[in-house]
Amino acid sequence: MKRTPNFHSEGRLNSYCMNDYVIITDSTSDLPGDMVKEFEIEVLPMKFSIGGKSYFDGEMSNDEFYKKISNKLVPSTSQINPKEFEEYFEKYLKLGKDIIYVCFSSGLSGTYSSACHAAKELCVRYPQNRIEIIDSLSASLGEGLIVYNISLMKRNGSSFDEVVRWAEDNKCKVCHWFIVDDLHHLQRGGRISQAAAIFGSVMGIKPVLHVKDDGKLYVSEKVRGRDRAIDVMVSKMEKFGVDIPHQKIFISHAACEKSALVLAEKVKKKFGVTDVTIGEVGPVIGSHTGCGVLALFFLSNKR
Repeated sequence: MKRTPNFHSEGRLNSYCMNDYVIITDSTSDLPGDMVKEFEIEVLPMKFSIGGKSYFDGEMSNDEFYKKISNKLVPSTSQINPKEFEEYFEKYLKLGKDIIYVCFSSGLSGTYSSACHAAKELCVRYPQNRIEIIDSLSASLGEGLIVYNISLMKRNGSSFDEVVRWAEDNKCKVCHWFIVDDLHHLQRGGRISQAAAIFGSVMGIKPVLHVKDDGKLYVSEKVRGRDRAIDVMVSKMEKFGVDIPHQKIFISHAACEKSALVLAEKVKKKFGVTDVTIGEVGPVIGSHTGCGVLALFFLSNKR
């Protein structure tokens, strides 16, 4: 596994290792607003377009976005460029803060590359600060699960290095299991093959997808019916999950809250889980999944 670059001057590390630091993620983490506020997480809004207009995440409600998709409008997304990253990061560097940025999977977006480019430029202008760009190799609340855990560590007094180490050591232990109603959204964005999308369009067939260590999406199983697909996701948790009753479990959905509640109840009943957070898939991720996506996220020994 590649090591995420750390942008700082090794020779000066001891002189600024006690800087305050900020944890930043992007809106593809789909973290609920109350959690963002509670842990003082900074969220960089990503961009999407629909109906001939461009928006930043947060400028359109999820309900309105999915109504537009239901009316056959086709959305698209664009990544943040290095200059925009520079401007965003610099606000915190000017305050003397170090930066830990957990970004959308490099297997699904060029976000990581743009952020690294910006960090290289900024470390020349701010040699007393550290910028750590963490490729989450995750998406939606899988990315959010990493951010949640390191934010909890920060609140409990963990150092910059301890937080970074946990994220790097555990990012490929975040399991993503999910189903979508229309795989053609993923195919249009180049996330899966045309063959997989065609198969997914067969009536009654629900591919169960997951994310591998390269941060890309793969079809794992093909089952008939949404109820059966939900049961398969629960079985994957049973197979791969570790210490499940004591984990924070995340579930995300796109305009299918009823299915999310069913999944949450199954997880609670089977594993004795008490800490389940249900969140909504935002427009940027939703541009590539469409309505009806349902996802389950948890920690494991491996994906």
